[in-house]
Amino acid sequence: MKTKLTFILSLMLSSAIANDRYTDQMIKNIETVYKAQTNEEFQSAINLFERIGNAEKTKWEPFYYASFGYLMQAVRQQEGSKKDQFLDLAASSLDKAKAIKENESEIVALEGFIYMIRLTVDPATRGPQYSSMAMQSFGKAIGLNPENPRALTFMAQMQYGTAQFFKSPTTEACQTLAVAFEKYETYKSDNPLAPTWGKGAADDMKEQCK
Repeated sequence: MKTKLTFILSLMLSSAIANDRYTDQMIKNIETVYKAQTNEEFQSAINLFERIGNAEKTKWEPFYYASFGYLMQAVRQQEGSKKDQFLDLAASSLDKAKAIKENESEIVALEGFIYMIRLTVDPATRGPQYSSMAMQSFGKAIGLNPENPRALTFMAQMQYGTAQFFKSPTTEACQTLAVAFEKYETYKSDNPLAPTWGKGAADDMKEQCK
């Protein structure tokens, strides 16, 4: 009995050490991708996330952040075809995260953000399709977690754009943005690897709601 108990405790300790190593490595690389400014810096972080993800079969966060890195590269592209190439990579990485945890609010919100950026490549042609897909994703993400400030921020942006297109009041969009700001201050995830980005986008929109 004592030998069996010692074996179980040894396994638990090994698992805890492995989880700590995973968390520490992820935290360092998340900081890197948040601070990245060049494609080379983004790609270096993405490569590490993908290696971690391929090794950690049950963790959604590495592929989420790989997708985020590709998405940030897409945002920085001026040429539509190059933007689409990075968006395809972002979508592919996010599909891997979804396969692990399909109903994670952060994953669904990032999916909506990918649709938003696809729309910007050709708003006249893509608007009807991708605006609807983005709104659906943000609505689902908020339904999964009403505290998610990123989902609220980008929902507010979509609501604002829709209101402007139809020349209607932007009251709803600005109310959603106000809730997003509140959640940036109050929402704390139990997951130490949970996303913290997005407030800059909310700040950029603040002037429109004065």
